[in-house]
Amino acid sequence: MYTCASCAALACEDPQHKNMPQNCPIRNENLNGSTLEKYATPENKPFFLVSSEIESIGYGKWPRLKEIIEFCKHMDYSKVGIAFCSGLKKEAKVINSILKSHGLEVVSVICKAGGISKERVAVPEKHKLQPGQYEPMCNPIGQAAFLNEQHTQFNIVVGLCVGHDSLFYKYSEAFVTTLIAKDRVLAHNPAGAVYCAEGYYKKKLAPESED
Repeated sequence: MYTCASCAALACEDPQHKNMPQNCPIRNENLNGSTLEKYATPENKPFFLVSSEIESIGYGKWPRLKEIIEFCKHMDYSKVGIAFCSGLKKEAKVINSILKSHGLEVVSVICKAGGISKERVAVPEKHKLQPGQYEPMCNPIGQAAFLNEQHTQFNIVVGLCVGHDSLFYKYSEAFVTTLIAKDRVLAHNPAGAVYCAEGYYKKKLAPESED
């Protein structure tokens, strides 16, 4: 089992790989070799090289939205998709406008696309936000399908729910990046709970006690 999150040696950042733990991924030469080969494929090589280029050029200078724009330019993408949550439609409108100002064609699809009632996919009444009322389901597979139909070259996730975002990633034919990760409590800044895990949010993140 790999335990990189608790590793203090960081042999991966040392040219000599000194103090390498016994369970370090570096030791798995077969898996490292097979994954390295994938970076050389026609689909992955230019994508990865441009990713590294953007990391270098914009490091510590560009906000993530700027990185996405420059990435698209360097990849010669002209048509991008936005898969966004209905709760972030104002943000999506701003993002759409900025992307278009840089000459990109933008296809945007809201999470409620299709207007399908939650009953159609067997969501229990008690799990609705407003039980007893019509409530359209989030449709991440549909969002992916609509963007696939439009042949977007790169897709941007804006605030999709946990799990819904995963389904979108799975069914999107184009590569996907996330601009905004939804966190309804922390103004869409989930890292805030991490930074406050030993302080203000310690109780909120603790396991619930069993009665």
